[in-house]
Amino acid sequence: MKKIILLAAALLGMTAAQAQVADHVYGTKFTDNWSVTLKGGAVSPAHHYAFWKNARGIFGAEIRKQVTPVLGLGVEGEWTINTSSWNKAITPVWGLHSATMIDHQLVGAFAAFNLSNLFGGYKGAPRTLEFEAVAGAGWLHGYKTANSADMNSWYTKYGVNINWNLGESKAWTISLKPSIFWDMNNVNQYNAAQNGYSSTIAHDLQAGKSNRQQTRYNINNAAVELEAGVTYHFGNSNGQHYFTLCPYKYTQADIDQLNGQINNLRNQLSQAQSDLANCNARADQLARDLAACKAQKPQVIETKDNKESLESSVFFKIGKWDITRDQMPNVERIANYMKRNSASTVVVKGYASKDGPEAVNLKLAKNRAAAVKDCLVNKYKINANRIDAAGNGISEMFSEPEWNRVSICTIDKNLGK
Repeated sequence: MKKIILLAAALLGMTAAQAQVADHVYGTKFTDNWSVTLKGGAVSPAHHYAFWKNARGIFGAEIRKQVTPVLGLGVEGEWTINTSSWNKAITPVWGLHSATMIDHQLVGAFAAFNLSNLFGGYKGAPRTLEFEAVAGAGWLHGYKTANSADMNSWYTKYGVNINWNLGESKAWTISLKPSIFWDMNNVNQYNAAQNGYSSTIAHDLQAGKSNRQQTRYNINNAAVELEAGVTYHFGNSNGQHYFTLCPYKYTQADIDQLNGQINNLRNQLSQAQSDLANCNARADQLARDLAACKAQKPQVIETKDNKESLESSVFFKIGKWDITRDQMPNVERIANYMKRNSASTVVVKGYASKDGPEAVNLKLAKNRAAAVKDCLVNKYKINANRIDAAGNGISEMFSEPEWNRVSICTIDKNLGK
């Protein structure tokens, strides 16, 4: 008895050490990892009797919850069929001759320890072949006999499950389930006649009196069960019929860090979306400006050539000082002349129309003159010392306001000879 208790304590200790595996797997909800088993086979006295000669049928069912990949807890019920030579006299374990077809039943709880996962580790899915150690206890009942009333006792049970897990989904298991079973209250120990009990004990037994002993393990009050079972494992919340491994056990600090990274990415995404919206708006405006430029006819003013100077005008859009593509020929005309005439100089006077605030117009006039100078210097490589550029304020030289948004370039022709 002491050895069995020590063994059970050792298994529970190892299971407790392995139970933390449940923190690393998916499928640990209360509704996960339930199964049902149907089983049947033969049972026979463990001592003084040949197994097959004295075997009788037994059948039952189990409902089980797999708590971790190592530990499973369940309840079971079993019933024996009144078919063997035990019925001829006093039975060695469960009482006198029964008058019913089902002469004994047991109902109890059990714990199963998956030795394959305990010692080999859980790999994320059940192995095809696995071994379990099983220990259980519960209520034992013998039905009414020819000479006595129903009898009650309690039992303990120890065994091994040899499991074959079938298919890719491992939803089904076929098992061999050998075990040994003890009547702990020792109800009616031996067949008095066959095993040397006194005639007084035999008489008392046949009279229905109980020869109960102190609760203990006694091989003479044990039976061997050899059963086969079919188990169905119900589907879990993880989409499988078994535990699946979690790749990493996250701490609260890990979770907080990940949440911070997620929030940062969300902020970056929001900023990127805002920048994209601004870029789209700018692209739309540039497309409209381009369409307007393409639709606008070139504005060229012909000036009379004279002996003293040549003039060319560069026109600008309202509020703008950048030189548009259609005005570049007017600047290029000045640049080409000055390249051919290296001693020539040019005076650039910028103007603005009277539309808008005066301070803005003065700035526009100055910037328009500077834009022509910058183009001559940077694009056409004209020496800046040959260019005099200045803003001349608001112009009313022309009756059309858009003509007054202009830079007038005057070349000293004589110096170019």
